[in-house]
Amino acid sequence: MIIVYCGDVWRGSTCRMRSDALRTLGHKLTEVDTTYVPAGFSGLALRALKKLGYTSDPLGTNERLLASVAREEPQVVWIDKGMCITPRTLQTIRELQPNTHTVHYSPDDMGGRHNQTRQYLDSIQFYDLHVTTKSFNVKELYGRGARGVLFVNNAYSTDTHRPIEVSPQARLNPGAAVGFIGAFERDRAESLRFLTSHGIQVQIVGAGWERWAKRNSDPNMRMLHRRLWGEEYTKAICSVEINLGFLRKLNRDLQTTRSVEIPACGSFMLAERTAEHLELFVEGVEAEFFSSREELLEKCRYYLTHREARFRVAKAGRERCLRSGYSYERQVEAVLDRLKGLRTGGNGMSSDV
Repeated sequence: MIIVYCGDVWRGSTCRMRSDALRTLGHKLTEVDTTYVPAGFSGLALRALKKLGYTSDPLGTNERLLASVAREEPQVVWIDKGMCITPRTLQTIRELQPNTHTVHYSPDDMGGRHNQTRQYLDSIQFYDLHVTTKSFNVKELYGRGARGVLFVNNAYSTDTHRPIEVSPQARLNPGAAVGFIGAFERDRAESLRFLTSHGIQVQIVGAGWERWAKRNSDPNMRMLHRRLWGEEYTKAICSVEINLGFLRKLNRDLQTTRSVEIPACGSFMLAERTAEHLELFVEGVEAEFFSSREELLEKCRYYLTHREARFRVAKAGRERCLRSGYSYERQVEAVLDRLKGLRTGGNGMSSDV
């Protein structure tokens, strides 16, 4: 199948992982890279536009996308979080290639204003299929005029998210027993501070923690103020005994990419308890969950002192990822299968993977 793939395809992004999965399955991809890091005045202007609900198109993405469609004559145009793609572009694609299906994929909560632009909202009705990892977005997208919506669980990269051996000397913070990778949110910070105040050594890796860390110094807290991608990310997961899975409240998360990536790395996951987490993994067998800070502390203490139980759960979590097909290859296959249904007269209604 010929696919024009539009998104931030820098190496290490989940967008790139999905495009790699499509290639692994044998599809021919032409990429329209939307990666853009604004700086100086352009960065300020872009942030000001976003506050007004708009975004610019500094890379000429709409024009490049149309040129690729005209040249490649694809069966599918896959757009990953197309914040600058306009309704006119989607209508032109339909005029150029009437048999081409358009897909919009997003791993974020597209019902939240912080993930929306005017261009995106005006374009919802022109996509043949919206793919979301947020189950609550299905009804919301239909309410905004979407033709078809598919809910999929989060996925992992078979190349990136795998077990690796990390010696004690090679760990990011030797001695840290519990780790969290992710951006600052106050609820997360307070839970981590609760752990360290009870003697648990915690490694925190991510952006936005600097100001909070200055006011909350703790000898049990090790900080790395930057984002990790690719092999570095996997190494960080495999460097601690317990990986925490906090959800982002701003995104109304019921699961995140980490929900699958941590077990796929063969590492022990202790995440917030939700209905979707409990569907992905059997509690106490393939992963562990908590609903309060007290339960979080109790389970950290238990599994830090019960090494064999921790290894057993981590191993079973990895096996569940393999057995249940939580990979990006399986995820993108499900999207393409839905498109086949549209070609044969399917109704485009939502379904789960």
